[in-house]
Amino acid sequence: MYSIVIDENRLADIDRFIQAHQSDLVRDISRLVSIPSVEGPAAPGAPFGVESRRALDCALDIAAELGLAVCNCENKIGYASVGEDRGAGYLATITHVDVVPAGEGWTADPFTLRERDGYLIGRGVMDDKGPSVLCLYALKYLLDSGLTLRYPVRALLGANEETGMLDIEHYLKNYPAPLFCFSPDADFPLIHGEKGIYHGRLISRHTPVNVLEISGGVAANAVPAKAVAKVRAEKLRSTGSVHAVELEPGFWQLTAAGISGHASMPQGTVNAIALIVDYLLENEIPSDEELPYFRFISLLHASADGSGIGLRSSDDCFTPLTAVGGKISVENGRIIQTIDCRYGISISGEAITKILKEKAGDAADVLVDADNAPFYVGLDNPAVQACIESYNLVTGEHAVPMTIGGGTYARHFSNAVAFGPEHPERPCPEFCGPIHGVDEAARLSDFLEALKIYIVSLLRLETLDF
Repeated sequence: MYSIVIDENRLADIDRFIQAHQSDLVRDISRLVSIPSVEGPAAPGAPFGVESRRALDCALDIAAELGLAVCNCENKIGYASVGEDRGAGYLATITHVDVVPAGEGWTADPFTLRERDGYLIGRGVMDDKGPSVLCLYALKYLLDSGLTLRYPVRALLGANEETGMLDIEHYLKNYPAPLFCFSPDADFPLIHGEKGIYHGRLISRHTPVNVLEISGGVAANAVPAKAVAKVRAEKLRSTGSVHAVELEPGFWQLTAAGISGHASMPQGTVNAIALIVDYLLENEIPSDEELPYFRFISLLHASADGSGIGLRSSDDCFTPLTAVGGKISVENGRIIQTIDCRYGISISGEAITKILKEKAGDAADVLVDADNAPFYVGLDNPAVQACIESYNLVTGEHAVPMTIGGGTYARHFSNAVAFGPEHPERPCPEFCGPIHGVDEAARLSDFLEALKIYIVSLLRLETLDF
């Protein structure tokens, strides 16, 4: 029977390793954050854009510098590894090095890592470049420990998580799946279930009349912080939420400022598109032809729990449904409003589409871009227990696993969970922003604690029979 003793001596050894590599860890996170790895047009050798490819190369370079074996999987995903392949399968972590667009409103360059009062600030520092580096250093500990591993361990590094997860689809079609995998791209203590994710577009059937232009949002899965519209109107005034400027007689520009955040966690956010739409309706700006569409999407924006548009639902496994309109634009003479819906087991993607079409009537077409069913792993799974026990050992807590509305790589595997390193229950200073938001930040001490949790978890997982 394979055994690894995790006693005070082992924990002290892990602490020494982390302390010795703390500055190196921050340096390597900074290297990754400096690359604006938002998905771009496909290019030779760069299927998700040149910047995503640069970030993947950078992560693999870091891994090689740490002494780990590396593999680039057709420039779509890569991995670092430790341990000898004995034909018994392997364990894995999976993170990603691509990011959502920075958006506006940052207090400094989003792609230059800043340190302030124990926090790291920069686009992707928490989602998911910081955790990517943590996984590489967890593997380095396994390498440096001199242990003979029962199962090799891979740190998978994706490059298309934010905009489709085509990276992991490619990997699982061409490479064997791990025995067990955890994804450091969510909250602690441990995520054993994820809501279904529905992405669609609500496309107007009218051509612009009084609302000549409207735009807002940087990603369909983020609550937008800014929205702008150009409209035809006689006399308008600014309000506390919408600034109105007359461009020329009869033509106005409207600008709304909201509070951004991840679409799966809309609590505390303010949707800038909703502010614009409310202003349009309150000031009777849409023409008779435009009015049904704006009334329709106003139902979506009325409440993030979907109640305004008839989508509200809840169950015993997941928190209530969320519905967010993340981006709006005008294309080919039609207004396009995206919808991001996170749902549990009491409703289906088909039911969501049916409700949207009924509410839309003749005002809009409803197109479904993606629909992924909810993901759930039982609490009696030994690997789930190994991870949560490792978390509680390191933190001294008595936490239990939970389910979320976010979507991680875990849902693509048959045996996987999402596993930190975020701690939403731990208050942060006002200068810290959320993932997908302005001034995205991470507490360095939380990262160091997470690294210890990941090392202990991998050691425990090595002792299990898969």
